[in-house]
Amino acid sequence: MKQIKTYHHKKILVLGLAKSGVTAASLLHKLGAFVTVNDKKPFSENPEAQGLLEQGIKVICGEHPIELLDEGFELIVKNPGIPYENPLIQSAIEKGIPVITEVELAYQISEAPFIGITGTNGKTTTTTLVYEMMKAGNKRPLIAGNIGTVASGVAEKAAMEDTIVIELSSFQLMGIKTFNPKIAIVTNIYDAHLDYHGSKEDYIAAKANITKNQTEDEFLIINADQAETMDIARHSNARIVPFSTKKVLKEGACIQDGWICFDNEKVMPIADIALPGTHNLENILSAVAAVKLSGVDNSSIHEVLTSFTGVRHRLQFVAELDGRKFYNDSKATNILATIKALNAFQSPVILLAGGLDRGNEFDELIPFLKNVKTMITFGQTAPKLERIGQLAGINVIKRVDNVDKAVPAAFANSNPGDVILLSPACASWDQYKTFEVRGDIFIDAVHKLK
Repeated sequence: MKQIKTYHHKKILVLGLAKSGVTAASLLHKLGAFVTVNDKKPFSENPEAQGLLEQGIKVICGEHPIELLDEGFELIVKNPGIPYENPLIQSAIEKGIPVITEVELAYQISEAPFIGITGTNGKTTTTTLVYEMMKAGNKRPLIAGNIGTVASGVAEKAAMEDTIVIELSSFQLMGIKTFNPKIAIVTNIYDAHLDYHGSKEDYIAAKANITKNQTEDEFLIINADQAETMDIARHSNARIVPFSTKKVLKEGACIQDGWICFDNEKVMPIADIALPGTHNLENILSAVAAVKLSGVDNSSIHEVLTSFTGVRHRLQFVAELDGRKFYNDSKATNILATIKALNAFQSPVILLAGGLDRGNEFDELIPFLKNVKTMITFGQTAPKLERIGQLAGINVIKRVDNVDKAVPAAFANSNPGDVILLSPACASWDQYKTFEVRGDIFIDAVHKLK
């Protein structure tokens, strides 16, 4: 870890806890800052805040009082999930107080370079593939961000010989100032999180921050099949490395004559890839580009791609029971992700879907429900999904209270050869704290059937 003096004797407010806030507060305390932590959860119900208090860090819980800013803070480290419309954040911006996310802090202290991955879909799979390929190639990767350990905690222990492979959300990228990955990946851009960002333009601008500090010495791996991503490339100073699933490229990653290719070199046959779903070819191509730029050999790439079958909660195969195959795609928190999951199967599908109602309809799903024979709905969006299920001509549509009850209902309405797929097309927050919790409940419910 770089022993930076930037925060020595500076008054810093860490807003919002969870893992990233706890790690950032502890790190800033070690760097000599005067840290105050503010979290909405009451202190009596907040073990994280209690632990920080024991370290000698000032803790204020229960609300986000505007009066806090009267204490003269020089910086705010904000939990990514707290919107910029929060009155305290708005007031801080008006006062000229810088607001960053914990990822920026990680970059400032890290001795290791970063490979940063963002995009609407495929971030976690791509991040995992890059990490596993680099590990197979003995390149000393460390994994961080939403998928692994908190970034600043990883950076604190990273050496110059390591590489931090990090998944980055638009929320995190809005709060960077100097963060600059050696290699950046933008997998794709679709409508998402518009309730947070306000518009698609602002959402794209947040994603584009991944390359805003890059120079010609760094690389931006970009989806060449999308106008939105290529527009990001046009405004980047980095060396552009395209990937495409639709056309042959002379430079970058593509598919040619049944092979994954990079810079006109055949890397491995597509037929050898174990990961299901044509949509995963985007993730594979971008990951291959990143590791080839990092010096990983083709045999290490082949080793990973012939054995890697998916990430937990991302079209994850759970079990086969009486001829039914169960897949956990709880990470499908938007319509596009569910479309991609549905396109991965030719067999009849029992679709389990529903969750937080963000105000949108689901008519985009209708053309992709042709293999869905039964729909099991739950959560706030159950009526909306039932409407489009009826329009798609699905014969059996049942509503249940939650995912735990959806699994036996799906099994009761299935036959051997069917796929039972949890792919909610919605966030989990109406019933579950995270999509991971929702997916774990699905997995447990499947195992209860045995």
